Amino acid sequence: MIETTAIQPPVLLTDDQVGGFVARGYHLVEPDFPKGFNEAVFEDIRRLERHPGNGILDAVPRLYEVYDHPAVRGALISLLGEDYRMNPHRHLHENPPGSQSQGWHQDGTNVRHHQVWTVLAMYYPHDVPAENGPTVVMPGTHFRNAPTDRLQTYANLKGQVALTVKAGTVAITHYDLWHAMSLNRAATPRYMLKFLFDRQSPPVRPSWNHSPDADKVVRKWITGMVGSQGYCSDYYKEWELRLEMWRWITGHPTTIPPGAFKDILG
Repeated sequence: MIETTAIQPPVLLTDDQVGGFVARGYHLVEPDFPKGFNEAVFEDIRRLERHPGNGILDAVPRLYEVYDHPAVRGALISLLGEDYRMNPHRHLHENPPGSQSQGWHQDGTNVRHHQVWTVLAMYYPHDVPAENGPTVVMPGTHFRNAPTDRLQTYANLKGQVALTVKAGTVAITHYDLWHAMSLNRAATPRYMLKFLFDRQSPPVRPSWNHSPDADKVVRKWITGMVGSQGYCSDYYKEWELRLEMWRWITGHPTTIPPGAFKDILG
């Protein structure tokens, strides 16, 4: 007889957390893994004799526990719906000591839109201080489209955020968010496990802990400054895209009716 462990209920996101994802394009989850878990994953990775590619789950089975954790599962349900699925593509990223900074890029198809069909869920099995080559993201850029060859010419961007996270953190980002690997100035490699998760159906209702007063909560995210503070001429466009995304994931019509934008701004 095979023993089974009871699956704990998912820890769903709040309106404020989903609003933050809509505006910034990312959300950080800090699961309470058992003592020694992250260290064990780290050692499993270091012992790999070759890069497993998409076979990383078979090579390091403990990773199943990362994405089955109620906090991680709850965040994915909140953003992608209850029927979300893990994408067959996943990858172990190693940022070795003395590496060069990576160019900015989008993993998506570089099309500006207001929907959430795919997210990256990046797990870090060890602490990532600034000198260890953290992933860098540019908040709000999931609404911005730029050719990859143009992105490659950009360097440090005003408002960029280095994901200097603690061991066990899972960074969930919109698939179109601009991101890059930074220079590793430490003596040890930086590991990151990248997994993709896909929405299976359009949203018909909020899939997180939604409140009737949510519009008051998310107003700050719809209209707040995210990332650079100097592109005000574009900001009203992002406000509308954020509002459209919010309406889409709550299951409302994506075409904003007259007056709706003004109403939510108060």
